Amino acid sequence: MDTQTPCAELLLDNQLCFALYSTSLQMTKIYKPLLQKLGLTYPQYLAMLVLWESDGITVGNLSSRLLTDPGSVTPLLKRLEAEGLLKRVRSSADERVVELFLTEQGRSLHDEAKAVPACILTATQHSAKELSVLKAELLALRSRLQQGA
Repeated sequence: MDTQTPCAELLLDNQLCFALYSTSLQMTKIYKPLLQKLGLTYPQYLAMLVLWESDGITVGNLSSRLLTDPGSVTPLLKRLEAEGLLKRVRSSADERVVELFLTEQGRSLHDEAKAVPACILTATQHSAKELSVLKAELLALRSRLQQGA
């Protein structure tokens, strides 16, 4: 057995990536029961947030907003369509483009989802202002990482 002392830079608790990853896991655990009441998974919730902002958005634009590729959102969109929350329609201007439209059921789910942010705010035990500052810092970090990639 190696008894070499690990260097501080390689300790798990010193890793920013682990702090972000483990916090994300905890946040998702908080969301899970809230979203189960809505009949949504966390990725589906994120897609619905975008659709509630921009009904009629294309699959490409949705995947850009979610920072993912269109192929990975297609199965999620098929499930949302099967649940009756949205319709996927080929664009009349360009058949390669698929547009997404909320159904009445998808629009009405918006009202039910309005309680989610307040529950998250309570769970974090932070003020809205504190979370706004944290979010701004995370977005700035994400932007710098994207620029460096």
